[in-house]
Amino acid sequence: MFPKIRDFLHYPLITISGGDITPGSVIVGVVVVFLSAILASIASRWLRTLLGARGLSHGAQFAASKILRYSVVLLGVLVGLSSMGIKLDALIAASTVLAVGIGFGLQNVVQNFISGLVLLIEQPVSKGDFVKVGNAYGVIEDIGLRATQIITRDEVTIIVPNSELIASAVINHSRPTTNLRIQVTVDVSAKCDTALVRDTLLEVGAKHPEVITTLGVEVRLDACNEPAFLFVLLVWIPDPREDLRIASDLRFAIEAAFKEKGIEGPIPERINYHRAGLPRALREN
Repeated sequence: MFPKIRDFLHYPLITISGGDITPGSVIVGVVVVFLSAILASIASRWLRTLLGARGLSHGAQFAASKILRYSVVLLGVLVGLSSMGIKLDALIAASTVLAVGIGFGLQNVVQNFISGLVLLIEQPVSKGDFVKVGNAYGVIEDIGLRATQIITRDEVTIIVPNSELIASAVINHSRPTTNLRIQVTVDVSAKCDTALVRDTLLEVGAKHPEVITTLGVEVRLDACNEPAFLFVLLVWIPDPREDLRIASDLRFAIEAAFKEKGIEGPIPERINYHRAGLPRALREN
């Protein structure tokens, strides 16, 4: 029985560049690749723990562990192919033909793969960063070899090809700090006391518990056209992901403060006419 098993394991299935591939060599190669994947996972977790103990950021830990995992798996694949009887020098010799195939059929895949390596090495964006890609805001969940996963405010996952993050404009709200200045626009009647409006807005902005008052609270008068004046309250917040909620809190507080101090808004039926003359960015706020 054992001689038959040995003969089966050594039976040449195919010969590539003088190297025989047998069932036994295939089993050995698969086991080597499988073990390399396990080793890569263990090494990746170990490196993240080590870097975390040294105080490196989560993004740097993620990038370093990912590169280590890919390197160990690649080494395992090469060793596995060699164990199967495939000569690596033959693969290198065939790389020219492979490059032609890549140029015609796998160009986008290779482009995204290289872009993924650039993202992991240069780290213009990292895991956990809050970014804007196109019209979507979200947190980077994972940077893979082909694409990056971004989870939006609505808990929807967007798959973005890595090449787009390299070639397109990406706004990273987590660099160099997570501080973000938000603007809240307010229309008031042109008959109101502008100094009272300014002081009220400054008071409301300074009272919000999540506003970074040390960075300053600012009020601007952006338009003085009849029938309304347009004021803008600018405040700094520590977490860009909370901009919509904090802006809403400020609007509620502003309305309550205006009612308390008798500050009137503009004539409702003329607001659209008034705002139509403003720059588009202000009309949309």
